[in-house]
Amino acid sequence: MSKKKEMTQEELEISRIRIPKEGEVLGVIEEMLGGDKMRVVCDDGKTRIVRIPGKLRKRVWMRPGDLILVQPWKIQGDKRGDAVFKYTPTQANWLKKKGYIKTLEYEW
Repeated sequence: MSKKKEMTQEELEISRIRIPKEGEVLGVIEEMLGGDKMRVVCDDGKTRIVRIPGKLRKRVWMRPGDLILVQPWKIQGDKRGDAVFKYTPTQANWLKKKGYIKTLEYEW
């Protein structure tokens, strides 16, 4: 019989963390605009109108102050984008410690 090491909930969250890839930026939700849209302040200094795609709309609840991963559109990329992933507070703190979040100010 082999004993497996049990992972705590925090370790499990960090092991599943999604690192921003090329073409993706981190952002904090500033306000909800209604429907599936929200205003997000991104880490590159731009404010974008971001929509929640159908695969996330009913599964992940997003609120102002949440850290999300944004994929800017190819056309109007400075103004528009799609939400790709929502980070938990534990994952957001880990990203901050590792230096992935540069200019965003937020409180969890």
